[in-house]
Amino acid sequence: MVIVVDALDEVEQETGGNLLDLPPSLPERVYFLLTRRPYTIDKKRLSAPDVPVEELDLSATKYVNLSRQDIKEYIRFFLNVDEDYKKALRQWIQGRKVDENDFVEQVATKSENNFMYLRYVLPGIAKGDYNDLSLKQLPDGLKDYYQVHWVRMGMDEKPQEEKVFILFILVEIGTPITYEMIAAIAEQEEYDVQSVLEEWVEYLKKQDIKGEICHSIYHASFLDFLKAKRVLDAKRKLFQEVNQRIADYLVRKMA
Repeated sequence: MVIVVDALDEVEQETGGNLLDLPPSLPERVYFLLTRRPYTIDKKRLSAPDVPVEELDLSATKYVNLSRQDIKEYIRFFLNVDEDYKKALRQWIQGRKVDENDFVEQVATKSENNFMYLRYVLPGIAKGDYNDLSLKQLPDGLKDYYQVHWVRMGMDEKPQEEKVFILFILVEIGTPITYEMIAAIAEQEEYDVQSVLEEWVEYLKKQDIKGEICHSIYHASFLDFLKAKRVLDAKRKLFQEVNQRIADYLVRKMA
């Protein structure tokens, strides 16, 4: 039996014991395949003294070409097989007189071997999000994709500040919370909060926790992007206000 656990770096758990309480020993013919982003030894938090362990660093140079082959195969799947997107993608390519192989090679390069980039950009092309851009103008890498999308959504404009505020609440809280709680912290109408969550639905994770629907940031890379906004002067005060509102909310709940 092989048990696969993806993205251990996204686990939120108090210190002590293995992540996810994974067993320190296993019965015969039982295997765990675990994945996580690069980590320092102090963040490993996984001990299995009685189990043979092998580690595979897929970011190592010898695996780069294999990853690129997988990336190109994935792009071709969208172009030739995927019923939801192949027609629109081909129309986008043909409209720019781009050779299919050139499209595959250039998008593979722009993806920086990151499948999450393709998960966002290829459907975005098919849906018309990049009709005003050429192939060379597509975002370079996942971080650039997030920034381009952020700007195209007008999130740096003053009228969008309430939307930014809601996303920053999810960043600073760090655990899944209900939209009612978000609305209480942001001091906004619940309907408005729901509208923002629906607008950013592809970047958020919805889960049922003890009968309540809770929301959190979907992927660590997007969370990292939002956290990086802290270093920008234009957003630093907003983060401070978010933290103050969270503190005020908790005080009210404890009263």
